Amino acid sequence: MSTDNKRQIKLGAFFMIPGHHVAAWRHPEAEAHSVLDFKFYKKLAQTAERGKFDMVFLADGYAVSKRFPAALEQTVSVRPEPLTLLSALSAVTEHIGLAATVSTTYNEPFHVARKFASLDHLSDGRAAWNVVTSSQDEEALNFNQQVHLLHEKRYDRAEEFLNVVTGLWDSWEDDAFLFDKEAAKFADGSKAHTLNHEGKWFNVRGPLNVARPVQGHPVIVQAGASEPGKELAARTAEVIFTAWQTLEEAQAFYSDVKGRLAKYGRSPDSLKIMPGVFPIIGRTEEEALAKKRQLEELIPVEAGVSLLSALISFDLSGYDVDGPLPELPQLAQVNGGKSRFTLLKDLAEREGLTIRKLYQRIAGARGHREILGTPAQIADQLEEWFNNGAADGFNIMPPYLPGGLDDFVELVVPELQRRGLFRTEYEGTTLRDRLGLSRPIHPAQLQPANIAALS
Repeated sequence: MSTDNKRQIKLGAFFMIPGHHVAAWRHPEAEAHSVLDFKFYKKLAQTAERGKFDMVFLADGYAVSKRFPAALEQTVSVRPEPLTLLSALSAVTEHIGLAATVSTTYNEPFHVARKFASLDHLSDGRAAWNVVTSSQDEEALNFNQQVHLLHEKRYDRAEEFLNVVTGLWDSWEDDAFLFDKEAAKFADGSKAHTLNHEGKWFNVRGPLNVARPVQGHPVIVQAGASEPGKELAARTAEVIFTAWQTLEEAQAFYSDVKGRLAKYGRSPDSLKIMPGVFPIIGRTEEEALAKKRQLEELIPVEAGVSLLSALISFDLSGYDVDGPLPELPQLAQVNGGKSRFTLLKDLAEREGLTIRKLYQRIAGARGHREILGTPAQIADQLEEWFNNGAADGFNIMPPYLPGGLDDFVELVVPELQRRGLFRTEYEGTTLRDRLGLSRPIHPAQLQPANIAALS
């Protein structure tokens, strides 16, 4: 751990290839052809590591939507499976954390526990799992289902899913493996434990056929901002990726979630809140504004409307793009992402935005905060949220790649370091060390009488 007790910003590099802007692939400097090219991901991960980022983060989904035909033709709709990619990246990086999104809605706990435990061993303790519930109706059709689970049921399943996964990670005690050739004893059988989980959603015996992860448990990341999402995060999450537009909104969320921790016996430092930010960086303010205008001009109308429709779970294709949002359904009727629906609806109403203006606003940040300016101005905006109870760090969302990430590493990181807000060298050996998170104690050390030894 660092010997410097000063609180410092945590940074995640959010890779959406070839950039977060919906029209990033059309940018003249974007490497659109590299969406599935490992060499490109390797270069990006090593750039983020050179910038001393805490982690790289890959989002994921399980469907190609054909509900909006323009989105299929005009936006990037393919991506590599994240755990496969991060396993490869673990071999070409040394320090940076490796975070992957895996949904609890269309997976099985044993598979997820095994894959993340394996990634944690392959990377020497750098794995993180972004726990999500799927939000697209189309995903159900790819998993032998005709109807997508209701929002509240998805969270109910997610909580039990997470309990099973963490239980499986504790299948073996830390010192269970002896490798004693003389005594012919590979493992101590008394330190292997069955889970014997029988619940509403899952029946899982265990144990896991992977040793306990290097970190005890890979770091648990979540992104939900709905009421069930906040409560699940307060009980189980160690990092939250979230989306807010204003300092006041971010402060309210930060205070709300941190305030829930005590009832679960947790301290405020045991959970890091990292809002997403979409930085448009110029060496002058005029250059940054010109970059923003260039990106806006690249957005096909159909792609912009499709993106906005998907984010609010409401088809806007039949409405005038230069008119206001139509009357939208009540929040209780939304079976997609409720927090993102509320955020975008509130933004449009607060600023009187037309459909076109709204999709231009969110075409890059997708509901997260857009920050624009010189390196010093970008650092000012991050520092304001960090020092005023709105964030412990940030998930950086480059507009296009590789240039957007290069700009942040080469221009903004040195400014944050100059202010003493960000590390100059990696500390510790695991992702938990770098985030300032404690390693979970094995339950056998706490309640040995309650854990059945494998006979």
